[in-house]
Amino acid sequence: MEYMQAPATSSQGNILCCTCGVPIPPNPANMCVACLRTQVDISEGIPKQVTVHFCKQCERYLQPPGTWVQCALESRELLALCLKKLKSSMNKVRLIDAGFLWTEPHSKRIKMKLTIQKEVMNGAILQQVFVVEFVVQSQMCDDCHRVEAKDFWKAVVQVRQKTAHKKTFYYLEQLILKHKLHQNALNIKEIHEGIDFYYGSKQHAQKMVDFLQCTVPCRSKTSQRLISHDIHSNTYNYKSTFSVEIVPVCKDNVVCLSPRLAQSLGNMGQVCVCIRVTSTIHLIDPNTLQIAEVDGNTYWRNPFNSLCNPRQLEEFIVMDIDIIRDQKLGAGAGLRSNKHTLAEVWVQKTSEMDTSQQYHCRTFLGHLLNIGDLVLGFDFANSNVNDEYLNKMNPHHVPDVVLIKKSYDRTRRVKRRNWKLQEMSKDRDGMDTDDERQYQDFLEDLEEDESLRKNVNIYRDASKIPVESDTDDDGAPRISLMEMLEELSLSDATGGEGADMMTD
Repeated sequence: MEYMQAPATSSQGNILCCTCGVPIPPNPANMCVACLRTQVDISEGIPKQVTVHFCKQCERYLQPPGTWVQCALESRELLALCLKKLKSSMNKVRLIDAGFLWTEPHSKRIKMKLTIQKEVMNGAILQQVFVVEFVVQSQMCDDCHRVEAKDFWKAVVQVRQKTAHKKTFYYLEQLILKHKLHQNALNIKEIHEGIDFYYGSKQHAQKMVDFLQCTVPCRSKTSQRLISHDIHSNTYNYKSTFSVEIVPVCKDNVVCLSPRLAQSLGNMGQVCVCIRVTSTIHLIDPNTLQIAEVDGNTYWRNPFNSLCNPRQLEEFIVMDIDIIRDQKLGAGAGLRSNKHTLAEVWVQKTSEMDTSQQYHCRTFLGHLLNIGDLVLGFDFANSNVNDEYLNKMNPHHVPDVVLIKKSYDRTRRVKRRNWKLQEMSKDRDGMDTDDERQYQDFLEDLEEDESLRKNVNIYRDASKIPVESDTDDDGAPRISLMEMLEELSLSDATGGEGADMMTD
């Protein structure tokens, strides 16, 4: 505590303190600092201990009456928030300086050093420095409370796909993780034929629907239900539901197009194979190598269904193969694939090796197949398919066998795989025992299709050391180390578990 007075001149003398008699320079109170401190406390009425509320989940502080703000320790924002707590009690003093004193980060205490001025007896200006302690108390904010409640939501996005395979959902999950769109969701629940995303606001749900419409071929519908209505303020509380239906076609499905759609796509054959599903459906004609893309709007105008599911694929062995070099397309034909090679093959089922039954067909896998290779395909000759467009086709134009992809030893591929994918944390209801096999199919698709994994974050699996040997190399495609990312781990930065590291 000290006086604020004009500079003393050389002609000015000392006076005696009116209380203790000590010689002092003249001042309006005629008292020394020690005596004036016993008479006046200018910090009276200012609380020396104040409570601030902090949400541990989102690391935000409560700024009364109901605003939660993000503040780092010893930041300008936290200083302003603490001073607002003292504003009502400091209206009679003048604030000169304020700053933080160091405290242990885990002590739940914030100490602030304040310098104030006030006019006291007979116009004397007194300056005082004191410390205010802020006690940090934990309180969950409304947003985090809704997240923890799990069932409090204002909007839900119901994503559905009526197929037997979940390849499109696995691909969609990786896109959501890459763009971090799952962070705003209160809860993610996996159910039969789809996933439900629950959100605390309609805007976040609409953002997810817009993302889905840009990444996968789909259509959506919106509905809302009135929960409550305040007649005095004329406000309405709705729960919104967004229904998103993804086209029921997955990678490696055999489809039969309508004659009208096949003609509009460049006079390609009606029986096609889906080689990829991204924002459009990528089709290839196994007889001519013609390729086409079908977007969501085109599909819903001319819908077609899958003729088989992955469980119905049978294993064949290649008995003979003949590459077709010069294939002439008809008038009005569309684009041809440069990544595939057209070939005529003779194949035999591995389950019928004791017979002489062989099948002849054309395939787009000529660049991969050799005599003796195993290949997965769909047997049209011995199957009963009920499809509107296939039943109306000329039987001579329906192939006996449609080959889908080359078959490799799955055990070797899993043993050699030194990478992994991230997964969303979601509630699961009614899990199918076939999910693990479907997930392995998706991982193999990523290895075989370079354009598909461009949109997926692939992480190196440090826990798996691949064993290399000459006998294990069966020509199966792999993912190079250049395409893998290092998974972030806090132990790399701290040298330990990283649980006690404080971050702003």
